[in-house]
Amino acid sequence: MHHEMTDEEALQQAGIRMTAVRLLIWREVRHGFCDAFNLADLERRLPTVDRSTLFRTLTLLTDAHLLHEIDDGSGTQKYCVCHVDDTRHCLGHVHLSCRKCHRTFCLNNVRIPQVPLPEGFLAEESEYIVKGVCYDCASKSERVGK
Repeated sequence: MHHEMTDEEALQQAGIRMTAVRLLIWREVRHGFCDAFNLADLERRLPTVDRSTLFRTLTLLTDAHLLHEIDDGSGTQKYCVCHVDDTRHCLGHVHLSCRKCHRTFCLNNVRIPQVPLPEGFLAEESEYIVKGVCYDCASKSERVGK
């Protein structure tokens, strides 16, 4: 039987020393965002935590493989929660990036396909980003008549 890890257990298993602010930030990123987010999004959610603390904690969570970074071409670093297997290896998933509103959506149930690599090449990470126009932006364009 598989049980969902508590926020405290996730930090502990990742080897992160627990502090009140780290737990606050981890809870917000784990439960407050359905899709990818950036530092400014987190600042809006946690206005009492200073920017440098937020950034340092995002870096810590990324280094511990609780979050992964996404370069969606928007020029702003984005993050989303890792879904890990028993080896604590992040199971990569596909992202959708809207060229109009610059939001990036996680397709948590769509895994990055295996790519045959040349012999001797050791892959360390991969991203799979589908770029286009999200439903909201496409609907707005249709309403405006474009």
